[in-house]
Amino acid sequence: MFKNLFTSALLSISLLGSTTAFGQNNEDKNWPSKPIRWVVPYAPGGLSDTSTRIITKKIAENTGWTIVIENKPGANALIGSEFVAKAPADGYNFVTVLAAHSVNPTLYAGTLNFDPLKSLTPVSLIGITPLLITVNNNLPVKDVKELVAYAKANPGKITYGSSGIGAAAHMATELLKLTTDIDMVHAPYKGSALALQDLIGNNIQVFIDTAPTLMPQVRNGRIRAIAVMSNKRIPGASEVPTMLEAGGPDIESSTWSMILTTAGTPKEIVQRVALETQKAVNSPDIKARFDALGLEGVGSNPQDSAKFLNDEVVKMAKIIKSKNIKPE
Repeated sequence: MFKNLFTSALLSISLLGSTTAFGQNNEDKNWPSKPIRWVVPYAPGGLSDTSTRIITKKIAENTGWTIVIENKPGANALIGSEFVAKAPADGYNFVTVLAAHSVNPTLYAGTLNFDPLKSLTPVSLIGITPLLITVNNNLPVKDVKELVAYAKANPGKITYGSSGIGAAAHMATELLKLTTDIDMVHAPYKGSALALQDLIGNNIQVFIDTAPTLMPQVRNGRIRAIAVMSNKRIPGASEVPTMLEAGGPDIESSTWSMILTTAGTPKEIVQRVALETQKAVNSPDIKARFDALGLEGVGSNPQDSAKFLNDEVVKMAKIIKSKNIKPE
């Protein structure tokens, strides 16, 4: 799936000149005539914030646009997302969401003041970050096969941490549990740092998160990485085996970074921003920075982005309903 998205992005790039020119003949030629607001629904420093700042800086360099980033964290990214969903559909409001956006429609069904899917339009999938499975050094397992066997022999005796209910790490672990029929106890934290601290201290035994978060502690020997939840090894953690190499099931789980805008925004503007995102993602300097983050750049078009998001929503809904996951 990731390969198909990447191929589609390259095809769009090859048409950048003609498509952009066509769009300019059909959209308001004065756009953008003022700064573009770009919301990050998380605190500064995380994947959403970092990927947004990298991409928007490159887009601004390439186009001369003025882009202003506003951090509006809280409520599993719902505060920032709702702000953009209810903003004018004039091409001046964008938001960068993570995988939690595919969880929220099901996890918070019937409790929201807006529809996360219908009120926001996908623009471009910036990139995908496969997640790593790590374990405390005292847990007597060296790969996924042994983790599953140990969990089956000791049901309910392994505690796993996550950065919060509905976070990518939570859903990835529940996917592993659902696929392998194992029982582990969930300990949600307010962010990855506290969960990682307790993994090192053996208060929890399993923790799934991104390579930049986990690999420094793996390399200094304080925890062990037993698999990357992908069908291929990733930059920044090339020594960590894939799920299949580690004897695990053929499943993939990642967090990802996607640009959305207010529903009803002119299609020509949506397409223009998508094309500029693709151009930025495929530049060598951005690729190098993404590699350091463990982020596989994609830069998909709006249509492929919408399909990706819909597929993720369906996948997350299955996990949430099967495991009867409830919000905090």
